Order: sequence, then C-alpha cells, then structure tokens
Amino acid sequence: MPKVLAAPPDLNALTDEQLFQMRICDLNLHFHGTEMETWIWELYRELGFRKIRFRPECYLADEWMCPDREPVIGIPFFLAHPRLKKLEKKMVLEAEGELKDDFMSLIRHECGHAINYAYRLYRKEKWKAIFGDFFKEYPDTYVPHPYSRRYVRHLDNTYAQYHPDEDFAETFAVWLTPGSNWREEYQGWPALEKLEYVDALMAQIANREPAQRRGKKYYAAARMQKRLDSYYKKKKEDFAEELPGFYDPDLKRIFSEEAAHQKNESAAHFLWRKRKELINAVSRWTGRNKFATNKLLRQLIDTSTLQHLNLKNDETMTLLDVSSYMATRVMNYLFTGKFRVDHDKRIR
Repeated sequence: MPKVLAAPPDLNALTDEQLFQMRICDLNLHFHGTEMETWIWELYRELGFRKIRFRPECYLADEWMCPDREPVIGIPFFLAHPRLKKLEKKMVLEAEGELKDDFMSLIRHECGHAINYAYRLYRKEKWKAIFGDFFKEYPDTYVPHPYSRRYVRHLDNTYAQYHPDEDFAETFAVWLTPGSNWREEYQGWPALEKLEYVDALMAQIANREPAQRRGKKYYAAARMQKRLDSYYKKKKEDFAEELPGFYDPDLKRIFSEEAAHQKNESAAHFLWRKRKELINAVSRWTGRNKFATNKLLRQLIDTSTLQHLNLKNDETMTLLDVSSYMATRVMNYLFTGKFRVDHDKRIR
C-alpha cells in the first residue's frame, strides 16, 4: 500500500513546550506565500536593474549566512512562520530580519558574498589590492574603529572592518541599495575608491553568466534534526557574552542609597519598568543584539536591588543617564575586541 504522508503540523496550535520538542526539519517550512518570497524577488529585481544575470538561490538555514565560496544565501528558518518569529523574539528578544528594511539590508550583504563567489571576483589582483587578501584567516577578535572612513557603513558593528570578504560584501550592499547616493555620501572618504571599484567591476560582469551558479546549502533547515529546545540552548549560550561587572560605584552616581530618597521608586523597579525602551535604544545605537543588552540590564537590576538604590532625579534625566551608561559599557566592551566567531561553520 502507498505510504500515507503525515499532514504538516499546525504551528499556531502548538504551545511553546510542544514547539520545543519538534525537530527543525519537521516544521515543514518554505518561502512560498511568505513576505520573504516577495522580498527575495525584490532583490532579484535590483540585480536585474543593474544587469547582473546571476540570481543567488535562497534557502532556509539556522541563521543568516553565505557559506564560504558557495554562491547561495541562507535565511533564518524562523522568519518563515509568524509563530516561529514570535518564539524567536520571546527567546532572544528579536527576530533578525523580521522587518523589510532590515531583511533587505541583510540579504544585500549576503548577496555581495554570493556574487563574489559566483564570479570568483576575489581571485582578481585588483580586488586583492583594494580589499586585501581574501584567504586571510578570520580573526577570533577584532577591535572596531567606528569613525574610520576607509570602510562603508551598512550593517551594525562596523562589520566591513572584520575581513576583506566582509568589506567587499558591505561595499556591494551600499552600491546595490536603490536610491543610494554613495558618490556624494562618501565624497572625500577612502571608502569611495572601493565603491567606484565595485561599480566598475559590476559593469564588467554585466550580462555575463557566472563561473559557478550553484552551491552547497550548509545548515539547511530541511535537514536539521536538532530540536528547537537544543537550538535555543545553543543560541543563548552564543549570545550571552561575558559583559563587564562591578557596577556598584556607577549606579550610585545615577541612583541614591540615601534615606532622603527611600520613599522614591526603587531603581530596580524603574529599570524593569523602562526595560523595553532601554534595550531598544542601547541595541539600536551600539549594534549589540538585544539578548546581550538585556543581560547587562538584568545585572544592573540585580545590583540595584542588592544596594537598595532609589531614584534621586526625575525620570527623563534618569532614563538618559542609564541609557548613556549602558551604551558606554557596551562600547567599552566592544573595544576590548571580544567578538566570538563560530569558525566551525566557516560562514562569511
């Protein structure tokens, strides 16, 4: 008798606990009928407008990626279903690429990698002279220089500075973005030379077939037998970076332990009440993921509780002080160069 296929699961009907027990490969996810499908076609139209014939194949993966020298684009599986986006935000406070503008910024960056690999542009001597050695090892850490004008600014965390391949992908993304007035925006910057080179390079490959059209789809969701609970356990471990402690003296400058302020709202309650505003603001301006920013905020709340601190100034001034303090803490951490990179994946 023919094998009867099981009906795809109704993810909306499952509790979080039931979802956690499911393997990612059993979620039956696809692009068809999703917002992502229209956004991917928008990317293809942008390439067509630039007369680039190659259309990188997109697939659902465990995160945003373009595998090393594989001209394909991996898009996080949780973006394929509203229920999974909700779970992602519950677990790590954000679903990267959920909004269209963010999605397009990220996919243009990954497209830059895919174009680089498909046409093997990294082999060109001038590419190497402009961007550096493609085969240079990815560093375990790097210290960003946010005010450097040698690199374009596209994704957060001055990502172009991380590696020559990232520098090219970021430059390509700026060049590809519709309405990008990059010649004026980067006038007088050394980065303009890179943009002009990409512009000339794309003219060279216009209407040409790529040297490599297909690539291996690493970490494809359709083959991932990991359960969602294991996926989030690992993701939280990766996101929960060690952030600096010893906040007591700093918090005592913002809040008060004096008897005159004991009737005021507690610092811990204030920080908890304003947590969404603080996390959103600090993450937006520092580029750190919300999960790590939330970890820092919880440490501040715990310290404030132990020290029995209370408000001493009005809310507006205190909110400004706390957000500035958190942003400074995060940026100081970034400048220590403590970025963790999963080299096992070798994802560009």
